[in-house]
This record gives sequence, structure tokens and C-alpha cells, in this order.
Amino acid sequence: MSPDLHDLAARIDAARVYQLASRTPLQHAPKLSEELGRPVWLKREDLQDVFSFKIRGAANRMAALKDEERARGVCAASAGNHAQGVAKAAAFYATDALIFMPVTTPAIKISAVEARGAKTKLVGDTYDDACAAAIAHAEDTGAVFIHPFDELEVIAGQGTVAREIFEDAPRTVAAIYVCTGGGGLVSGIGAYARVRSPKTKVFAVEPVGAATFAAAKAAGKPAPLDHVDGFADGVAVRTFGEMTYDICARVVDDSVLVSNDEISAAVRDIFELTRTVVEPAGALALAGLRRSVADGTAPEGDCVVTVSGANVNFDRIGHMVERAELGAGEEMLLSATIPEERGAFQRFVEAIGNRAVTEFSYRYQDDALAHLLVGLKLRSGGGRERALAQLAAAGVTAHDLSDSRLAKRHLRHMGGGRSQSKMREVIYRVEFPERPGALGQFLSALDARWNISLFHYRNHGASEGHVLCGFQLPGDDQDALEASLRRIGFAVWEETDNPAATLFL
Repeated sequence: MSPDLHDLAARIDAARVYQLASRTPLQHAPKLSEELGRPVWLKREDLQDVFSFKIRGAANRMAALKDEERARGVCAASAGNHAQGVAKAAAFYATDALIFMPVTTPAIKISAVEARGAKTKLVGDTYDDACAAAIAHAEDTGAVFIHPFDELEVIAGQGTVAREIFEDAPRTVAAIYVCTGGGGLVSGIGAYARVRSPKTKVFAVEPVGAATFAAAKAAGKPAPLDHVDGFADGVAVRTFGEMTYDICARVVDDSVLVSNDEISAAVRDIFELTRTVVEPAGALALAGLRRSVADGTAPEGDCVVTVSGANVNFDRIGHMVERAELGAGEEMLLSATIPEERGAFQRFVEAIGNRAVTEFSYRYQDDALAHLLVGLKLRSGGGRERALAQLAAAGVTAHDLSDSRLAKRHLRHMGGGRSQSKMREVIYRVEFPERPGALGQFLSALDARWNISLFHYRNHGASEGHVLCGFQLPGDDQDALEASLRRIGFAVWEETDNPAATLFL
């Protein structure tokens, strides 16, 4: 049966979370408020003891267990934040806990779980792999499985975030933007808002590459994604919850999709406001508010964003910094073609004007044309169009590569140049789970028939590795090459005709 919203709101009011969870502040953000033209508030769930709202659902679920259930022990599946919540709750109730985590889980989250006394087991590359293993363990041993989002008591625990928001807000909240993965937090907040503050709109915010709620809405029911982008690993699930979808279909007013660059820009915003470095999923809701304001879909009045987690690997911070300016529209990456002649560089620099250059790459290719890869600082959101227009007026052919994954992930970090071979070359971008041995698995699985003519890999602390690979084709056998690549089991995209590849590679 579908959960009754009034019953769920009552469960949220009665939820037993405060033995383990903290009441977190609703912090006004004056700078953002002025910039976005409406009062903006941050619900600081990153200030929980486990740095995430997940402790609320785990605490309420564990509080509801009978003594004999606690005696059997508990297990859970998580990429980290739910795991820490379950570990803390299990320690409080003196219950054994085994947490199944993907091999790609950041080390900071694994060590944090183990420090709280729980045991961990790394299984598979995704949350779904770990979840299947945890459920199998529960069936085999009798341990109680604590779901991270698709259980009523977990949803009720997460919903206490909304209760605190409405108690602390100075007036009726116009909208709450909620980070969304499997739907536990947004369904709890949405249900409570619909019953206790029906004028408040609730927005589910998802990464473009892990939009499980959007997929569920399109299908009319939870539907698995073919590929999950693990950048925001805290929300990187393959399928939205059954119960959470039933609730969200009734209480979520709209959903917002944001890019990884926009998420990185929101991480920077939160750092500048709070001096706290949150994880990508922790900044997701703020990225959604920014996108909604830009699109004209954000309501007037007070807007609250959940700041939901601060469990981030240190080595990932550099990658987020690198992408933040692109996401905020304060940097653009472009290619420029100029004559290979004296004075051409000087004319190009004059066309750039007084913009700061963040990078400049050039390699001689032929006597006629020079191809440049250039990063430019921008002062405003319309800066891309103005920069391109100025270059065009100066007779410079330029292409905006700011949205090209090939350019951002590979080209700006590698030595390029064209192959002198007359043999046909095709270029592919490959994405695989960043776990020990994954790169070696990819290399060893490549069919020896194909000569590799280009290879670029860079580890930047994310849960996914990215390879750019060129292959020489001695015959018209590209179908056979692609079949060979698909057998490896990793996500593959052809980039041979990508403008960034044709200009520089």
C-alpha cells in the first residue's frame, strides 16, 4: 500500500533521531541571496557527527528494532555516508554491523566506518553490487538489512530535516532544493512539506549522469540507468526506490538536472561561505538552485538548500577546483586556428584583449595553420559569446570546447599532435570504475589485433577512471574493434569526429 502522507508526517514528528543525530543550523547566505535575488538558506547537514544527514535515517531505523533483532546484528550497503550512520547507531546499541561497500568507495569513508567499530566488505564497482551482496548476507545469516533509503522508518528519520527547517525559518519557505539519489531524503522532506507547509515547493536535484528520479518519472516507475556517473558518489545509485518513488510522485513539484561542472562550482560557493569543503553530493542542491534561477523556474521568496555531506577524499579536491570555474561560467576552454606566420600570435593576443589566460598550448603541425588550445578567465555569464565574437572579428576561427568532456578530461592535460601515419585512426573515450587493477584489466583485455596509436589516462581521485585511446585500423574493420571494446564491459564513446580531436589529435 502507498504510504499515507499524514501518517508519514506523524512518524517524522515522532522520529527518534536525537540520541545520535544533531539538530543542525539553518544558515542564511547573504552573498548568495544578493546574487540570486532571493533569500537563500543552507541546511547544514554537513555538521552532523558523521558529516551527513544519513545518521537520521539510520538512527530512527535502529531505534525501531526489537532486542532480538539487534542481537542478530545488522548489515547495510552504502558508498559511505549511510554506512557511517549505521556504524554509529550499531555502536550505540551494542550491535554488530557489517557494511558492504563498492570497491570504488573513497578511502576516507571506509576508514571512517571502521573507526566506528563496524566491519566492512568491499564488493563490486557500484552501490547496486554492494546492495545485492548485503541482502544475500542478510538472508543467509539472519542479520537485519538496513536500507539506505527505501524503508519507512529511514524516510521518517530523514524527514526530520524538513521539520527543523520549518521550525527555524523566519517565515514560510518558498522552496526546498534537495540532493537526490535513491530518494530517502527528498521523499521525507516532500511528504512533511506537503502536510505541514503545502505552499512550499520541493525540488529534487540530480546529476545529469545519475538521474534516477528523472528516469523513473519518464518510465512511470523506478527504472535502472544503463550507466551511472559516479562523480557525486553519495547519490550514485542505479535505480530509484520503490517506496520513495511512490511518495515523490505525489510530493515533489519538479526536478533539476545539473552537470558535474555546476556541482564543482557549488562546492566552491559553499567553501567561500562556510570554509568547509563538502563532497559533490553535498553541494548538489545548491547547484540545482543556481540552475533553477538561471532557467527562471525558481520561485520568489526564501529558498533552502540541503548541504548534505562533507566526506570527500583529499585527492578529489583538485579535480573539483579545476572544474569549478568552468561550472560557474568564469572560464572557457577554446580552440583557435590562426595563420602559421609571423605576427599571428601577437594579433591573437590583441584579440583576446585584457582577459586573463589560464592556459595556452601550441604545437607546430604544418606551414599553413596553427592550432591553439586556450583557457580564458571570464567576468560574466555572457563572456563566452563576447570572447568568440571578438576573435571572429579579428579573423580568428575559434570553437568553444568548454562543454567537451574530451577536451576537459584529456586534451588540456596531454601532449597532442597529429599522427604522421597514413593508416586510418579512430579515437575512443573509455570510462571504468577507479579501483585497484582496473586500468590493468582494461589494457590486458584489449585485443592484440589493434595497434594503439594514442593513450591518455589521468587519476584525479574520482570513483571513475577516464582513458582516451586511439587505434589504427589496417582494414575496414571498425565494427570488429567496437565489438572487442564492448566485451571489456566498460562504457565507451567514439570521439574520432569530436572537434577537439580533429583539431589537435
